[in-house]
Amino acid sequence: MKFCVCIPAKDEEARLPVLLDALARQTIADRIAVVICLNNTTDRSRQRIEAMNTIHSTRLDLIVDECIFPPGQAHAGTARRRAMDMGAALLRPDGILITTDADARPPVDWIATTLAAFQQGADIVGGRLALDEAEELSGPLAAARALCDRYWEHVRAIEDAIDPLAWDPAPRHGDHTGGSLAMTRRLYEACGGVPLLPTGEDRALVAAAVMAGGRLRHAPEVWTRVSARRDGRAAGGMATAMSALEARGAPMLPAFAHWRQRAQWRRHHRLQFGDTDVWRAEAQLAPMPCDMDLSTLDLSQMDSSQLVASPPAPGTVGAGR
Repeated sequence: MKFCVCIPAKDEEARLPVLLDALARQTIADRIAVVICLNNTTDRSRQRIEAMNTIHSTRLDLIVDECIFPPGQAHAGTARRRAMDMGAALLRPDGILITTDADARPPVDWIATTLAAFQQGADIVGGRLALDEAEELSGPLAAARALCDRYWEHVRAIEDAIDPLAWDPAPRHGDHTGGSLAMTRRLYEACGGVPLLPTGEDRALVAAAVMAGGRLRHAPEVWTRVSARRDGRAAGGMATAMSALEARGAPMLPAFAHWRQRAQWRRHHRLQFGDTDVWRAEAQLAPMPCDMDLSTLDLSQMDSSQLVASPPAPGTVGAGR
């Protein structure tokens, strides 16, 4: 097969039919291979998947792997690895592994745009995450999310101006998480697969893939909807972040001066040691201070070009993420 969609899931009987319907409506002409790893599931997820398999039998090739992992391994990292390892076994050597979460609802061109990004030279493709408009969103959460999105647009403008990457040109988003992530089978196997972490396994996979030589692309046309629910299945996952954002409002984040300094550091390190060493070396730096209160700023009135040109704040040399 040319590609396979790999999904970890736990107690998702309500959300999995929504996702499978969205996959069946994809514009790509090929039949769509889907591997679902049910991780210690106690609800009727299996029965709901079987019903969807009957409905979409001419469109989807569904494989369900129902697992009971021991307590220390019953988490998203184990389930995503199991699903992606099974997907890799189905693919030809130059095939593409695509992963998403059980509560996602991708647009109809999600697979097509993801695969198109590989035709432009990418080895890894991250998709932008948008909160599902079909779900009710509280005013405070919507406002805080919009403010954060604007902040990250400015951060990307700073990075693109100081340390541009030929394989990830502007315009681009900055998301590369399990909600929408794809990579070549060759790279997946070369970097060792999904790390067995209870949370953050998706970002750790991307880091390992980049350090193995993968070119990461944040194509603006690749995106998916994700649930804004606050009762997620993975501790420390998207639902936890949504709950915190709704409760606290706009968070404290690093001032733009720190991002300018970081982009300058990356550029210097890249020129000295090459592209693949940047992520490894950056992980050794101290965290950036979260010293800017977004709620006190009108980011819509800020000009990204002015942020790039502003002088660095004193004392930020070597500051980390």
